[in-house]
Amino acid sequence: MIRALMASASGMQAQQMNVDTIANNLANVNTSGFKRSQALFQDMLYENIRQPGASQGNGATVPTGVQMGLGTRLVSVAKVFTPGKMQVTGRDLDVAIAGDGFFRIKLPDGTLAYSRDGGFSRNAEGKIVNADGYELDGAPTLSNNATSVSVSPGGMFSETVNGQQSEKGAVPLYRFVNPAGLQAMGHNLFQPSSASGEAQEGTAGADGFGTMQQGTLETSNVDVVEEMVALIVAQRAYEVNTKAVQASDEMLQSTNNLKR
Repeated sequence: MIRALMASASGMQAQQMNVDTIANNLANVNTSGFKRSQALFQDMLYENIRQPGASQGNGATVPTGVQMGLGTRLVSVAKVFTPGKMQVTGRDLDVAIAGDGFFRIKLPDGTLAYSRDGGFSRNAEGKIVNADGYELDGAPTLSNNATSVSVSPGGMFSETVNGQQSEKGAVPLYRFVNPAGLQAMGHNLFQPSSASGEAQEGTAGADGFGTMQQGTLETSNVDVVEEMVALIVAQRAYEVNTKAVQASDEMLQSTNNLKR
């Protein structure tokens, strides 16, 4: 009975973590460039009461054995980097990546981070920055009197000054061997880890990198219907585990009452 209580308790904890993950996905359904998370679980160690293939002493062997599971545990909350839908905004410096790739963002302390959020603006110095004021690394500085800015699918930034258009420079994209291994920082930013590998630089539209779409933002890849179904499944699984706890408790109570 104690084994059943502990296994059910681990199941309840697992489903609580699952609900926490789903809740964060739903909370960010309108976050540009957000990638949903997926909680993954695995069974825990088994108590081998009888080993499969054990000898019976008369030359026969046990075909299956007796292995009692001890519950489940969380092993991973991985980001799922499937593309989100494209939302047309019409702003010159809203740039979405259609396909593989990340923008590189320079943080105030000089470290570098990566993002799929292409909601950029121009600050007072003409630098291209994200919503937090962090610079888009590799982006050109725009003229203060530029009347419009254009971005080509290949990442080339151009500006129009006094009716004359001129190219200012191309912004590279970056990708990782294992993007699911990136470390989420919040603020729509990721940093590389030993699991993700180092960033690989490339040109938009070449060598498998995605293209840039001006006047567009990539929305979250969270599917509300899918998350709601997963939420219901997690809730029902939690309830079933509580029933197992109650059943084990009632059996233990009956055992304690045998001598009365």
